[in-house]
Amino acid sequence: MRLFDLIPAPYRFAAVGLLLVLLAAGSAALAWTIQGWRYGLQLERQARLQADTLKEISQASASLQRTEQDKRFALEQRLQNKDETHHRELTDEQTKQARLRDRLATADLRLSVVLAATDANSICSVPTTTTTGRVVHGPTRAQLDPAHAQRIIGITDQGDQGLIALRACQSYVSELRSN
Repeated sequence: MRLFDLIPAPYRFAAVGLLLVLLAAGSAALAWTIQGWRYGLQLERQARLQADTLKEISQASASLQRTEQDKRFALEQRLQNKDETHHRELTDEQTKQARLRDRLATADLRLSVVLAATDANSICSVPTTTTTGRVVHGPTRAQLDPAHAQRIIGITDQGDQGLIALRACQSYVSELRSN
């Protein structure tokens, strides 16, 4: 005798139905489990791809940042070199002007101007011919008062410093524009 024969007939259909429901539930649970594994593998693969993509983006960003830092460092170096050159030019010019002022103050050097001998409206008459005491040949010259010479040198000194500063500014702007 089998176990199935021991169950009364009306309950046999219920037992078969229950058995079919249990088999269906088991197969559904098995299908859900397999489906979960598949989705888990897909999610794991997507997470790995996302992590790899983020890593690549991070590396590209770091590389770009290093490149930009290198460019900035190079620009700063060029600007510093230009600033040192400007400072050296300015210092050299100031030294040259100071020597010139000292030479004018000690009467070691005198400034002179060329007089226009052909000017009919000239108040002073200066001979156009050279005298025997002159060593310099050429047009007639008049020496400037040392105080006036100092003022002229001061004006040219300011102009030279202004030109040096202008060249430095133009150089700075052209360096910034080139980047």
